[in-house]
Amino acid sequence: MLCFPLEPERHLLLMGGGHAHVAVVKAFQDHPPLPRARVTLLSKDSMTPYSGMVPGLIAGYYRFEDAHIDLAKLCHATNVAFKQATVTGIDLTRKEVQIDGDDSPVGFDVVSMNTGSTPSDEGVTGVREHGIPLKPIDQFLRRWENVVERVARELGAPARIVVVGGGAGGIEIALAARHRLSSLAAEHDARDSGIRFVLVNASTQLLPSHNRWVRSKLDRILREHRIECCLGQRVIEVSAQSARCESGLRIPFDELFWATHAAAPPWIRRSGLRVDSAGFLAVNECFQSLSHAFVFGAGDVASAIHHPRPKSGVFAVRQGPLLALNLRRALHGERLISFRLQKQSLSLIGTGDRRAVGSRGPLAFEGRWVWLLKDWIDRSWVRQYA
Repeated sequence: MLCFPLEPERHLLLMGGGHAHVAVVKAFQDHPPLPRARVTLLSKDSMTPYSGMVPGLIAGYYRFEDAHIDLAKLCHATNVAFKQATVTGIDLTRKEVQIDGDDSPVGFDVVSMNTGSTPSDEGVTGVREHGIPLKPIDQFLRRWENVVERVARELGAPARIVVVGGGAGGIEIALAARHRLSSLAAEHDARDSGIRFVLVNASTQLLPSHNRWVRSKLDRILREHRIECCLGQRVIEVSAQSARCESGLRIPFDELFWATHAAAPPWIRRSGLRVDSAGFLAVNECFQSLSHAFVFGAGDVASAIHHPRPKSGVFAVRQGPLLALNLRRALHGERLISFRLQKQSLSLIGTGDRRAVGSRGPLAFEGRWVWLLKDWIDRSWVRQYA
């Protein structure tokens, strides 16, 4: 009888539990990548939040479990190994990932990165010490609950909340937080007149990437919800109780949320991987690194050099199934497939009061029905990974 040696086992390492990798893990349940391949998901948290539901979680519409996916349970159900750890670096020569507080690196044959991003501090002194960044989301949510508890203890006392960043994330957080704190005051028959919200943006207009109809609607909604906008004001320093702008304006605060554009994890640039001008992993239309063929990336941590897309959960969700297909092909040694995501997408921005503003291309619409649509889409996405 002839005996043929088995092919060596291949190891696919998924770094990060972002939206794209959640879809990859699910895809491998029905279509395993190889008979002799093992897959490991490496994430610093076992519960990963769905970014689209975070404003609703802040506003009080969702429970923690409604807006989070249990990565450990998902991996167990799909025969994917799960390791909870924080990545500190990657050795591309040895094909190993270094782990915080662990002397044993994790080896791989093919690696995919979906570790997310953090708001850029833009070199502003004091942001890390005195501000609350929106990402990582899990840390933001813990600090937000501390804010809610403090306001609850001091109902009726002045509370000055400053949000820095006039993109969709900053606007949604400001409106959701305003709703939650106003509702808290109403529950205790207290006035919320002492709760002041200020949205600060370096640009002279909000949402520069959206059409003028969306901007007009949200300008009106922010006024209706008594959120003051300081436009054309670039914050250059943050102290314990105030933010100083380039113009000399000082904006006092009790809490400051930092919601500026995304920044890349610093270890990616140090790794030797090719990156874009902002330090994000540079990938092609196959989600493959432009410098190392065994490295892939999706979501906020990666930038498609020839066809860039916004750092948005909408695009990360769509990348997941396509990334799974190319990871499977990479393990097989097959030719990869090029994908080009559409430039326009349906944008749904919650306004904190079970209403939302939607847009696609030049169109804009608002109302409770838009919130119901957003709620249905978000819940449906999370439910498939329960």
